[in-house]
Amino acid sequence: MSKAKAERRSNPSLREVLDELVAHVRHVANDGKTMSQQDLDYAQERLEWLAEEVWRAVTLGRNRN
Repeated sequence: MSKAKAERRSNPSLREVLDELVAHVRHVANDGKTMSQQDLDYAQERLEWLAEEVWRAVTLGRNRN
């Protein structure tokens, strides 16, 4: 198993936020053309927040081991 897969499986908070990130990206990819500018702005903020959460989950997970 690759190191990335092992990390994702052993770090449930990382798995949760990655699943949320993937769902959000899929939603924007599917509906982005019909979203209002306000919705697109919110989607961008949420994407940035989720990216920060992924970073925290990865770095905190490494510090715990």
